Amino acid sequence: MQVWLVAVIAGLAILSILLARPTGHAHSFFRGQSAAGHAPGLLTLIFSQVTTWIFARSLLNAAILGFYYGLWGTLAYAAYYLSFLTGGRIIDHLRFVHGHNSVQAFLYDRFGAWGTRCYNVVIGVRLVSEVFANLLVIGILFGVAGSQAYTLAVVGLAVVTLVYSMLGGLHTSLRTDLYQMMIFLVVLVVLTALVAADGHYGSHLLAFKPFDITEPGPVLLLVALLQVWSYPMHDPVMMDRGFLADRETTRRSFRHAAWISMLCIVAFGALGIVAGANAASGESMNDTLARLLGDVPMFLFSASLIVSAMSTLDSTLASSAKMLVVDMRVMPTSVRNGRVVMALFMLSGLGMVFVGNDDLFSAVAVSGTASLYLVPVIFFSLWGNRRDIPVWSYVGSFCLAIAGAALYFLESSAHTAWLGDVHKYTKLLWICIVVMIGSCALFLVGGSGQKQAEAVAET
Repeated sequence: MQVWLVAVIAGLAILSILLARPTGHAHSFFRGQSAAGHAPGLLTLIFSQVTTWIFARSLLNAAILGFYYGLWGTLAYAAYYLSFLTGGRIIDHLRFVHGHNSVQAFLYDRFGAWGTRCYNVVIGVRLVSEVFANLLVIGILFGVAGSQAYTLAVVGLAVVTLVYSMLGGLHTSLRTDLYQMMIFLVVLVVLTALVAADGHYGSHLLAFKPFDITEPGPVLLLVALLQVWSYPMHDPVMMDRGFLADRETTRRSFRHAAWISMLCIVAFGALGIVAGANAASGESMNDTLARLLGDVPMFLFSASLIVSAMSTLDSTLASSAKMLVVDMRVMPTSVRNGRVVMALFMLSGLGMVFVGNDDLFSAVAVSGTASLYLVPVIFFSLWGNRRDIPVWSYVGSFCLAIAGAALYFLESSAHTAWLGDVHKYTKLLWICIVVMIGSCALFLVGGSGQKQAEAVAET
């Protein structure tokens, strides 16, 4: 099957390079505009939103959570895609209520240099982790870590994606996203139909892991419902696509992306539930699926992961270039510098593949916990339009969230056991609740103190 998977990568590479239009214009490379200066249309924007968030790591995570925790594990991961609804409202306020053209511009306006410094740290780590996670999934498809097939697959996909991404930046990413999403949908529909035709779907899957609020699946669902308030704002790939089109097109793209992506995640996660309900003792998910489904469905399973990995990687590279060159202004705005940044981020992701953590969900949980520092920013400053929040409240919220993310990483990787002998998702829920309450308290106290200081000054 590996030969056919190599053929899939080669075919997608050729198609993506043919679709890529080399550009020397910054507006096309960083803002996604066509050569004539036109913004992307609704369908392109919807499919780009969906395919960049249904990345290889997401599909595999949804299936793995279904395998271990049944329907509730898959629904928990699907709940993260409610981020499109909260993200759409965040974008609408950033652009059309407050009049800013980036998240960084808003944060600088409210909290000065510290506003952008803290934010750029969080999203920089997220972008590198996205490169790492999607390359890791491809390596897993081809062999065990360290094997020749594993290394060649990771490096090969990295080079191919980097080449066509560097040609046209965000404009190329939007064009390839459209066609890659079409291919992905066809593959997913065929895969789902084959599995259904073999009689693997049934009501028995619902009882595979019954609902129990203390079990990891429902607990993780609660975590997702907490993190979706801030998760989209710390994802530069989603945020970048919110600044490309007019208000109505942008609103509709976020709404449609939400239900389409959730359906795709549930459909793919159902494969993990099928495997979990039929697995023998000690049998892995992939081995169970191979035994149940056969070669053709497993090929489609792997092919869908490859398509989603490529679509996410090119978007991640485009957002990385925009972040450093346009938003952070680390270097002069030029297409050449954007391409240099793309290469640096790809090399960073490759480095993490060969020395990093292989727990795919840990990156989601850690970055989602770090993003919780933005919850009070959204509630108080963005949606509440409070201008009386001091910088120390913002920085304190950031430090609290980073500490929470670090604690979860240590607890989930068994480096520490400070939170007792409970499941790591229960620990994650506790940490999220403490960070959210603590961060909002810092904004409340800071805002109240600021008002008192102003009242004293006036008297």
